[in-house]
Amino acid sequence: MTATTEARTAAQGTGHTAPDSPVRVSGTLRYWAAAKAEAGAAEESYLAATLAEALDQARARHADRPGLLRLLGVCSYLVDGDPVGTRDHAEVRLRDGGSVEVLPPFAGG
Repeated sequence: MTATTEARTAAQGTGHTAPDSPVRVSGTLRYWAAAKAEAGAAEESYLAATLAEALDQARARHADRPGLLRLLGVCSYLVDGDPVGTRDHAEVRLRDGGSVEVLPPFAGG
């Protein structure tokens, strides 16, 4: 097993990893304004390779909070300070120790 494969396996916690599989990294989701109120927390951790995966984890974690689930569909996102815009969330890679800012729509914005 190569060092790269070992690192991927350790990061993903599985015994088998395809060579081109994305590596999951740890980071922080930060909720703002209405998203913070709906989540019941200002921030939480994720272990994900992409923005889509991190958001899927948040949806699963908060399945009992329909207000947050609705908001996640209309929020804007910053990944490490950079706007995601209309990019496919599955294509937005996350970096270890990074942050995702969850910004709900603001009045007048």
